[in-house]
Amino acid sequence: MLQESLIADLVTELPAAVRLQRLVSTLRNHFSCGAVGLLRLEHDVLKPIALHGLVREAQGRRFVVAQHPRLVAIMASRNPVRFEPDSELPDPYDGLLAEQPGSALPVHDCMGIALYVEGRCWGVLTLDALEAGSFSPAAVYELQRYSLLVEAAVRMTELEQANRALRLSHQADEQPFEPRAKQGYELIGQSSAITKILQELSVVATSDLPVLLLGETGVGKELFARHLHRNSNRAKQAMVYINCAALPESLAESELFGHCKGAFSGAHSERAGRFEAADNGTLFLDEVGELPLAVQAKLLRVLQNGEIQRLGSDKTRQVNVRLVAATNRDLKQQVKDGEFRADLYHRLSVYPLPIPPLRERPEDIPLLAGHFLELNRSRLGLRALRLSMDAELALMSYSWPGNVRELEHVISRAAIKALSQGASRADIVTLEATLLDIDSVPATLIHQEQNETAAFNGIALKPAVNQLQRQMIQQALAQHDGSWSLAARQLEVDPSNLHKLAQRLGLK
Repeated sequence: MLQESLIADLVTELPAAVRLQRLVSTLRNHFSCGAVGLLRLEHDVLKPIALHGLVREAQGRRFVVAQHPRLVAIMASRNPVRFEPDSELPDPYDGLLAEQPGSALPVHDCMGIALYVEGRCWGVLTLDALEAGSFSPAAVYELQRYSLLVEAAVRMTELEQANRALRLSHQADEQPFEPRAKQGYELIGQSSAITKILQELSVVATSDLPVLLLGETGVGKELFARHLHRNSNRAKQAMVYINCAALPESLAESELFGHCKGAFSGAHSERAGRFEAADNGTLFLDEVGELPLAVQAKLLRVLQNGEIQRLGSDKTRQVNVRLVAATNRDLKQQVKDGEFRADLYHRLSVYPLPIPPLRERPEDIPLLAGHFLELNRSRLGLRALRLSMDAELALMSYSWPGNVRELEHVISRAAIKALSQGASRADIVTLEATLLDIDSVPATLIHQEQNETAAFNGIALKPAVNQLQRQMIQQALAQHDGSWSLAARQLEVDPSNLHKLAQRLGLK
């Protein structure tokens, strides 16, 4: 039955994400386990591609293989690896299984297998359960058989993505593949807002048009700039970063265009500027609204004819630079106030791209939180680090004036506070809402929660759970105009299971 289901998905035309998600869901149902994860190897980091049975923030985690002994063991073998229930090796998913939300429970049964595509290790497939003895020797043998179908699904997905990339850029095969994990940055998010921006970036990246990234402080404009460069035809060349806000006015011209020996006091030798360093590559001007007016005029000349002139020199030099700029200021208003040149503004904003603040894409908060939780787990040497349900609710209801950067700092502080208050590095450390130090829950939400709590008073557990499930399904359907598939996606359940649940609850 499982084999037929997997083969059916292979021969059916499905989006890659849907195919892989259905794959892990099917495997979880077949093996009757708590969670199944499909993780792709990028350099020395395993990135979740499809998960079923784990809390939402697990999708944003990036697992450095060397820091997780079970993942090391799985990848070191070409056969399935099962860990005994009494294994002392910590599991990457300790405290993250969604079977018992709010409980910091360790995994008690685990097995996994390394996946290979065209002779190279593509990643791993993991299966986890809270109950000891969930995986029998027969289950280990089955995993070996079905891994071949999983590898086929992965290979098909890779071929589809490669074909799509070739359609977008004829030079895609000439660009070196360097995983984001190796470069130390990655855009994390699955919201419609982020998806739309990434689609725009994939198109504009193949041109040489100047791009102006607009957004509040902390939204990650530099990450978007790096993503743009990495997907451009200049990816083999350097991307040079310069923070215009940190440039003293007296040195701004020298930093950008270079100088000759003796051009000013302290210029003891000739020096190239950032434009020459970025020749044939990309120059990223962060906080471009801070540039002095005098430098703006010279920057305009470079954009017009590609010529620079070192400070103290009469000679012009030709450069070929793709310019990406970013600002959190209102440049239109600065133009009206005479603080920014109108002609330069129009040159820079050939393709303006607003980056939405974090409060406008709340569905990305759990993923980003998971990413920062794993980073802090690694930095602090913890066995596991997770959020309580109240903490996740607090993060979701906060307005995030400092955006992604503030979220990172909030989680880092909370992790340190937990240790300072006596948490053991050998345990599963849970961050409670009180550790986050944010004023996150507005009065209207508190009032709503009080009403909901009152509605459950005096009700036995099972009827209360049924009532809550009805409310959540009805709300999801109302938000999506009665679409069961979209409601299932929001509730993170399989559509067929949602229909069965709705029938049991009397909603259908």
